[in-house]
Amino acid sequence: MNAGTEEMTNTDLFSPISLGELTLSNRMVMAPLTRNRAAMPGNVPQAMNVTYYEQRAGAGLIITEAAQVSPQGIGYPATPGIHSAEQVQGWRAVNDAIHAQGGRMFVQLWYCGRISHPDLLPDHQQPVSASAIKPEGDAATFEGPKPFVEPRALGTDELPGIVDQYRQAAKCALEAGFDGVEIHAANGYLLDQFLRNSTNQRDDMYGGPLENRTRLLMEVLAAVLEVWEPAQVGVRISPENSFNDIRDANPQATFNFVAGSLSGKGLGYLHVVEGDMVSGERSLDYQQIRNHFDGHYMANCGYDKARAQAAIASGDCDMVSFGQLFIANPDLVQRFKTDAELNAPDPDTFYGGDEKGYTDYLTRDQST
Repeated sequence: MNAGTEEMTNTDLFSPISLGELTLSNRMVMAPLTRNRAAMPGNVPQAMNVTYYEQRAGAGLIITEAAQVSPQGIGYPATPGIHSAEQVQGWRAVNDAIHAQGGRMFVQLWYCGRISHPDLLPDHQQPVSASAIKPEGDAATFEGPKPFVEPRALGTDELPGIVDQYRQAAKCALEAGFDGVEIHAANGYLLDQFLRNSTNQRDDMYGGPLENRTRLLMEVLAAVLEVWEPAQVGVRISPENSFNDIRDANPQATFNFVAGSLSGKGLGYLHVVEGDMVSGERSLDYQQIRNHFDGHYMANCGYDKARAQAAIASGDCDMVSFGQLFIANPDLVQRFKTDAELNAPDPDTFYGGDEKGYTDYLTRDQST
């Protein structure tokens, strides 16, 4: 039986849930959402980021936009990091504002790997990955889209250094006042590049069998657990998402194994992108993945209120994360509670820019 299954009786989106000693006021989670609005230079959270997150503090949990664990981990312009003193200070201001509103916040730890470009990396470095396989498509740079380059396969001797970057970022997250961390192992970024066989064609202890392809994620998790209590750590996966040109020959078996490997550690949750963000298809049996993991299961991808309520009532999940709905509706929890009309998101302002499409969405009270 999954942890939390018994407590599903008479629960809904608005019921509290506990992650260890941390209690969330509801089960509506703000999903991690890249918005490309960090202050430059330095990729530092700034005043409008404080306002943006503070407006959404009614979520049971906010998971920040992905934050790179090192300068080498960056993959997009103006995305915040969690590795420098200035970034820690910037995030501390965000956390202070969230906590003043009674909210809870985890930071998502990110290393982009091959989904980067030399223009974004120190000394114009070549991006790295599990194997030297170039993704199709274009990288986002400050000068606009540029074709992806072939990444350099990381040497086995380099991987402890990658793990240490996550360890140091986890320490920075603690110093910045976060309530926990989420390890980003989804959506075609570095850890996902090791998990899936379209991007991992290694013949060392990090390639081939599932145990090997999962090894880097488990080493990163062990490093993070040196810093954080297990219940304050989550992991995000995306078993069939082809975003960033990534696939797996047998995603059901691969991610059943990943979920099982993450069990027995007392983690706060497993966060699962259910389906393919690119095609909209959803073909896997996600209850198998849920049943392989012994903790709270957080569902994501295209959920609305009705679908989320049904999933929680049936015990299919314990929490649901919402992306675009939280972008356009800072008071999404209250709107769901009262069945109020929802604001429509403006995709043209999702990535980069200023306050427009970022902090200027009205709450229901402001618009009446």
